[in-house]
Amino acid sequence: MPNPIVHWEYNTPEAEKVQQFVKDLFGWTINPVPMEPGYTYGLVLTNAGRGADGAIHYQAQAPRGVSIYVEVDDPQAYLDKAVQLGGSIVMPVTVIPNMVTFAILSDPQGNMWGVVKSEEQR
Repeated sequence: MPNPIVHWEYNTPEAEKVQQFVKDLFGWTINPVPMEPGYTYGLVLTNAGRGADGAIHYQAQAPRGVSIYVEVDDPQAYLDKAVQLGGSIVMPVTVIPNMVTFAILSDPQGNMWGVVKSEEQR
């Protein structure tokens, strides 16, 4: 199975300002998603018909910067393989009902990668 990049997230303390900036600059649609207090999350729809949509958010506990998510058929298998290759598990497989199944791993250099279960496999 090919493993495309299917989602990205940009974590910044100025999330609402960045959301407005990209909305004005690129014409993207920003859909706020209700979250717990102190966590701002805006789902970004590029409306391009290709490429990956993403999110601009702020969560204090999460690393700042951009994270990418790669589509896989079995997130646990990819976590196991990452560990065999010298990486580590940052977040185990997590299911958000009716939304997504995902996990986060770290490569041997400490860079984080998200893996997302393919929607076709559900």
